[in-house]
Amino acid sequence: MTTGITVPSVASAGSSGPPRPRRIRLRGHFGRLPHFGVVLLLVTFGATLLTSLLPGSPAAAILGPTATAADIAALEAENGWDQLLPIRYVRWLFGAVQGDFGTSMQSGEPVLGEILARIPVTLELSLLALAISLLIAVPAAMYSASREGAALDRVSSGAASALMSTPVFVAGVLLIYLLAVTTGWFPIAGWSPIADGLGTNLMFAFLPALALALGEAPAFFRLLRADMITTLNEDFVTTATARGLPRWYILTRHVMRPSSFSLVTVAAVTFGRLLAGSVVVESLFALPGVGNLVLQAIPARDVTLVQGVVVFIALVYVLINMAVDGLYALLDPRVRTR
Repeated sequence: MTTGITVPSVASAGSSGPPRPRRIRLRGHFGRLPHFGVVLLLVTFGATLLTSLLPGSPAAAILGPTATAADIAALEAENGWDQLLPIRYVRWLFGAVQGDFGTSMQSGEPVLGEILARIPVTLELSLLALAISLLIAVPAAMYSASREGAALDRVSSGAASALMSTPVFVAGVLLIYLLAVTTGWFPIAGWSPIADGLGTNLMFAFLPALALALGEAPAFFRLLRADMITTLNEDFVTTATARGLPRWYILTRHVMRPSSFSLVTVAAVTFGRLLAGSVVVESLFALPGVGNLVLQAIPARDVTLVQGVVVFIALVYVLINMAVDGLYALLDPRVRTR
């Protein structure tokens, strides 16, 4: 049976009666589920393989230098580390499918509980960074595209190139010095949950989110600017201009929507990357997020915790990609899966 979403279509010229519904077929969209499943398997197996390639024994790292060979062997047997890699991975995978990601070697707490306790910080940081980057990129791209080749357009393009080549940790250090150390406007590091007050929370979250946003906004700016320049050369824009419509009206009503499909797709994928890539910023600003959790787990050889974080982030990333595929097909009726 074919699965579909019914959307209205414009009636053809000369036809009578109400327009017939047009169906967007989603069979191909759901047909990609096995592909996403394979991606999850490869990512989680890769995480297991990498942790196994680390020198030394996880049990020896956990027990310390005073541990005896018998103690190390007992801990390895208890956690299945003395088994072959494929067997360990399959056992862990069966547990993960049932929601059991294992127990952290450091805290003795369930890995899933550790992740859920930290994910609000990373989630807020990623959402705020995405919002700031779009607030910077969209108005700048609209202005530059409408004045292609002007002095401000060249300055904006040059600034975007400079920001794209600036590492996130460099931007973070500069922001700390300029807006925290020198002026004292924002705290240098740390975190305040939303429960302690939204204003205080945003004071701690703004600088790390801005550091991430400065790395993403240039890409959004260049993508949207290029698409808007292409759209501005279309015949319908020329017609709207000839009718005497205000420039701002043409940009917001006629140019922005058909130029934003690529931006929506890239922004959604960027959100998934921000969730997985906030390790540097969380470490720099001492934030209790998932990225900092991984940084603490790796030197402690907490293999179970690293595996759990990797599969959780991979699952979120895959779900975002699936949602983007469906959203893009709905936003752009030209996209069809046959």
